[in-house]
Amino acid sequence: MDIIDPATGERLERLTPDDEQGIRDKAQRARAALPSWRATPLAERTAVVGRFRSSVQAHLDALAQTLTREMGKPLTQSRGELTALLSRIDFFLEHTPEVLEARLVHEAPGLRELVTREPLGVVACVSAWNYPYFVGGNVYLPALLTGNVVLYKPSEFATLSGLRVAELWREAGLPEGVFQAAVGGGDVGRLLLDQSIDGAFFTGSFVTGRRIAAQLAPRLVPLQLELGGKDPAYVTEDAPVERSAQALVEGAFYNAGQSCCAVERIYVRRELFDDFVEHFVAETRKLRLGDPLDEATTLGPLARRDAQIEVLEAQIRDATQQGARILTGGRRAERPGFFFEPTVLVDVDHSMDVMRDESFGPVIGIQAVDDDDEALALMADTPYGLTAAVYTPDPDRARALLSALPVGSAYHNCCDRVSPRLPWSGRGHSGLGCTLSIDGIRAMTVPKAWHLRS
Repeated sequence: MDIIDPATGERLERLTPDDEQGIRDKAQRARAALPSWRATPLAERTAVVGRFRSSVQAHLDALAQTLTREMGKPLTQSRGELTALLSRIDFFLEHTPEVLEARLVHEAPGLRELVTREPLGVVACVSAWNYPYFVGGNVYLPALLTGNVVLYKPSEFATLSGLRVAELWREAGLPEGVFQAAVGGGDVGRLLLDQSIDGAFFTGSFVTGRRIAAQLAPRLVPLQLELGGKDPAYVTEDAPVERSAQALVEGAFYNAGQSCCAVERIYVRRELFDDFVEHFVAETRKLRLGDPLDEATTLGPLARRDAQIEVLEAQIRDATQQGARILTGGRRAERPGFFFEPTVLVDVDHSMDVMRDESFGPVIGIQAVDDDDEALALMADTPYGLTAAVYTPDPDRARALLSALPVGSAYHNCCDRVSPRLPWSGRGHSGLGCTLSIDGIRAMTVPKAWHLRS
């Protein structure tokens, strides 16, 4: 399996994927390690995770370099992901004890009723490449703290970063078998999910998530799916134009638009439309596309190489054939690697693929609307339900609009934001279950009811 630098197209490393016997052996080792790890006192599990945190901090620059070279994220953004991972670790360390504490729910003469929470068991984590430290850490950190063992398959586009995670756990003193990384693509992921597992967590596309759900359904394996989005933003007629445009350019093009919560379509009140578009295009042209290892670069290459570029080209071709106009970008960058120019389209509508299908790249359509009702109808016109944003100085208006939308995360005057304190979840084609927050820790456990008579 070749690891390719998306900024140059050159091979970084060649790895041997796991075969069926290798995956089976790892699953058996995980099952054998489970009783001892779940019986390990929480204080000792916490100490291991604390040492893992220290290792991440000590190797942060090297880890960021590896991520940038194999996935293409600008180096400053790779460092930002790892720095933010530290605060997520802190959240899980602080709040896991309260989740695991036995809860007395009723007491009467001669009777006590308690609820405790126990680990799922062997947890499979099939992770993503766009934010590998965030996405993987959202699962394996609370899983390990609550007493689970983990079979971890990083994306084939972030394998080197995934293997470094496994090394850091070994350095932290995690016992043998408790955390194991599997190397390979989708076929290895399918093999992993065929093993004897007690829970599965997947991040990726709706198509793959649906297939995984069908694969696990006959065994009733608990499953959580973090899938895609077609995340909308609405700019009202009284919103501050320049500040809204700046925020939404970052929301659309950060990480080259390769985020499930990236802004993928924008609706602007007609009376503000021309002014907003002018500012948005001006901000877009400030983006610096180039070598992701260069500290000045703000837009790197696409990680999934030619296949994703073809998706973007097809969406732009479909839109322009139906009357859309390209204000900037619209094509592959003329340089080695897998770069695509940041692209802004106007005169778009919902007959066009770019306003309905996930882009997952640096392409955005901006559509004028006449009122709140039209904006709301268009924002809801999607099978996805991950995030939605409203830019307005009126918080009551924003809350009313966002409350009417079936999304997991609602943003007022912000976008493309994730907090460890809040649950990360989707509706419809955007997924099942949640990670992060207290709810994300609970997701790694199952409740046990205790009826205690004296």
